[in-house]
Amino acid sequence: MESPVRWNDAEAQAIIDRHKGRDGATLPILHALQARFGFVDRAVIPVLAEALNLSKAEIHGVLTFYHDFRDTPPQGRVIRLCRAEACQSLGVEAMLAEFCASTGMSPDQPSAEGVVIETVYCLGNCALGPAALVEGELVGRVDCARLEALVAGAEPAAIAAGEAV
Repeated sequence: MESPVRWNDAEAQAIIDRHKGRDGATLPILHALQARFGFVDRAVIPVLAEALNLSKAEIHGVLTFYHDFRDTPPQGRVIRLCRAEACQSLGVEAMLAEFCASTGMSPDQPSAEGVVIETVYCLGNCALGPAALVEGELVGRVDCARLEALVAGAEPAAIAAGEAV
């Protein structure tokens, strides 16, 4: 995953140009823009609509339908925590309740340090749930201690290896 950088119209146009010939190019372009810049600037909607011969409403609809996309730069570290059925069966709800009680944080609300735990529904890591995604890296078997370490800034690889708990 590329590191987010300041929005640049020329780079955004290059990303659009690189992907616009693909079948179903809308999602790959939006994902590439977000990977590059950390968000999708709404100013790109008419540019993308024209490039793909779609309406601005269609692009806006896709951008706002999927919770993975944001239209403003992230203000801090984002931890995506799976709360789908498989992770629920492995205790994510009880773990999250314990975490919130001990830290005062709430899902989908930034902490004082700017960390956000975003609720998502399936990261595709069901066998190792509860699962989280941090900076493009999957972390499995997340418990309260692992989540606290991630919030504190531990690297996902260190958590996965059991080194940071």
